Amino acid sequence: MGARYEERASRFGGAALWTWSGPREPGRPVLPDGCMDLLWVGGRLLVAGPDTRAFAPTAALSGSCAGIRFAPGTAPALLGVPAHELRDRRIALDAIWPGREVRGLTERIGAADDPTAALEGIALRRAAGAEPADPLTAAVVARLRQGHSVAATAHAVGLGARQLHRRSLAAFGYGPKTLARVLRLQRALALVRAGTPYAEAAHAAGCTDQAHLAREMRDLAGTTLGRYFAVTDPGGSAANSETAHPSGSRTTA
Repeated sequence: MGARYEERASRFGGAALWTWSGPREPGRPVLPDGCMDLLWVGGRLLVAGPDTRAFAPTAALSGSCAGIRFAPGTAPALLGVPAHELRDRRIALDAIWPGREVRGLTERIGAADDPTAALEGIALRRAAGAEPADPLTAAVVARLRQGHSVAATAHAVGLGARQLHRRSLAAFGYGPKTLARVLRLQRALALVRAGTPYAEAAHAAGCTDQAHLAREMRDLAGTTLGRYFAVTDPGGSAANSETAHPSGSRTTA
């Protein structure tokens, strides 16, 4: 039986709950998406920080894993750690939360019938007592997703360039230019997955041309569009791919 990825919306605002079962196939990268995840992997709680490049798990995973993927900018307030401290990292949750608390949570999830529901419960309870996320985060993400420039976005949210960069590091793990590139690549991949030709997807996503999209794919994903979709969608039907989320499950081995 092959690997399977499933995803559903979470009650935690903007987040998604996902599960992965079966081995991870060689060559299946996890792409930057601006998100952070709380993971349940091999009986351990881990945090996946924001990626600036494709992440390749060190070994195939057996059994199953689960996670809650937080919308860009929403996890740092929940975790109590600025996003840039977790950039391009997968670390144990007890490295940032008290060990006794994490041991209790680990036991709770280990006994749960649905690990994703348990992860969601952790997020909801933690959020009730945490400081809210930076209120400008959602506006920055929305404008960059729409293809607005960094300068126009800074002006729209009432920040100077340096202020926006500093707050972006804390919220997203990197500056707004990198976030804009990541979101643009994800837009392009979603369009290609829906059947849009590469050149049209590049233009619609905000790239100057297909060559520009190809460069972004090499820089951020470490591969080409053709190779990426050959691995993630070998049957040629992206809509039915087992990795419906463009970046895949953000696991580590």
